Amino acid sequence: MARQAQDDGIEVVCATPHIHPDHAVRLDELPKRVAAVNEELGRRGVLTRVATGGEIAELHLPRLDDEQLAAVSLGGGGLYLLVEPKPGPLSSSLVKVVEELDRRGFRSIIAHPERHPGADFYDQLATLVESGALVQATAALIADGPAAPTLLDLAGHGLVHLLGSDAHSSHRGRPVRLSPGLARLGEVTRTAHHLGWIAVDGPTAILEGEIAVPPFSPG
Repeated sequence: MARQAQDDGIEVVCATPHIHPDHAVRLDELPKRVAAVNEELGRRGVLTRVATGGEIAELHLPRLDDEQLAAVSLGGGGLYLLVEPKPGPLSSSLVKVVEELDRRGFRSIIAHPERHPGADFYDQLATLVESGALVQATAALIADGPAAPTLLDLAGHGLVHLLGSDAHSSHRGRPVRLSPGLARLGEVTRTAHHLGWIAVDGPTAILEGEIAVPPFSPG
């Protein structure tokens, strides 16, 4: 997977294991496991590096204390959390979670919104963004497939800020590749001139634990 990322020009990948009761992720082991992977990548001559993180289930978030949340913040920066909405359409419950995380000193990135359409899909995403959240779309799905028109329309409304691969294996499914999705965003007026922020500046700020301010607003 790291070689796939390197071939696509990706320098850093946040490993985001599912933080959910169904997955036995030991949060205290994440730093040493990431260090071990990076040591092996260096030994094999792979330039791409892995950073800590997690994809936290919306319904599991209230069970985690601030120390645990910081442990799965993207890049270990202690600020941004990748939040997986609960199954079904986006709802006001996610807005409340985002606002509560903000009160606790964390910022949210909403994962794969394309999986959660509903009657008020656009309004819910706009409310989340107005509440301080960023939205991350799946690169392969924005590049091609049945969800692409919706995702490109979201981008046209300023509701896509970041791309993720959502890759789970190097042998099947989505590869660790962002460039095709980024190329499609280059066709959207709202995002065409901000690909550098989407691919580099925004993610760099997130990894460093700094506020990532998008260069475009929803609307």
